[in-house]
Amino acid sequence: MNVAGQPEAAAAAWWHALVAGFARQDGLHVSTPVLLGVLAAVVVLTIPRATWRWFGLYVTFVHELGHAFAALMTGRVVHGLRIALDHSGQLTSSGRGGRGAVWSGFWGYPAPAVVGAALVWSVSAGWAGAALSIGALVLLVTLVFLRNLAGIAVALCSAAIAQALVVFAPPPAVGYIVLALGAALLVGSVRDWFKVAAVHARHRNRLATSDAFILARSTSIPAVLWLAAFAVVIAVAVAGSAYWLLGMATA
Repeated sequence: MNVAGQPEAAAAAWWHALVAGFARQDGLHVSTPVLLGVLAAVVVLTIPRATWRWFGLYVTFVHELGHAFAALMTGRVVHGLRIALDHSGQLTSSGRGGRGAVWSGFWGYPAPAVVGAALVWSVSAGWAGAALSIGALVLLVTLVFLRNLAGIAVALCSAAIAQALVVFAPPPAVGYIVLALGAALLVGSVRDWFKVAAVHARHRNRLATSDAFILARSTSIPAVLWLAAFAVVIAVAVAGSAYWLLGMATA
C-alpha cells in the first residue's frame, strides 16, 4: 500500500469533486409534502434552543463574513475575525474614510439572509453543486482570518462539513442539503434581527453590541432607521426565497 500517496490521492479526489460541482444540473423540483418536510427540518434546526445553540454559531460566522466581504469591497484591510460561543462576533479592519466602515458595518445582520436567498436560488436554477463548492472554498479561505479559539473551532467544523459534503454527498442529495441550509440561514437571520431589535427595546444595557447602535453613533442616523434597513433587506431576501420555493414545489 502506498501510504505516502494517500494524501495526494485524497486531495485529487477532493479537487475533482469540487470542480465537478460547477456543472449545472436541472433545477430541483420537489413535491409539496417533501418541501414541507425540508422546512420542518429547518425549523427544528433553528428554533429550539438546544439546536440553535450550535447552528446559531454558523449564522454568526456568516454575519461576520458579511462584514468582512463588505469591508474588502471598499478596499479596507481585514485583520481578523472573532466568534464567541455566546453568538457574538467581531471584525477588525482598517482603511481610509468612514464610508467603507459604514458599508462594512451594515452588512452583518442582512448577510445570512442574502446568502440564504442565494442558496435557495441556486437550487431552483440548477447551481446547487456550484453553491456548495464555492461555499467550501470560502470556508477554507476564512480560516486564515480567525483570531480566537472558538472562532477557529466554528470555522474548522463548518469547513470540514462542507468539504465532506462536496466529496461524499450524492448529486441528488446536494440540492436538498443546499436548500435546507439556505432556508435555515433565512430563519436564522430573521431570528437574529428580532434579537437585536429586542436589545434596543428592552435590553438597552447591551446597546454596545448592536451594529445599529454602532452605525448610529458613527453616522448620526438613528438606530431605528438602521434596524429598518436591515429588516428591508432581510424581508426582500425572504420574499424572493419564498417565490423560488413555490416555483420548485410540485403538486
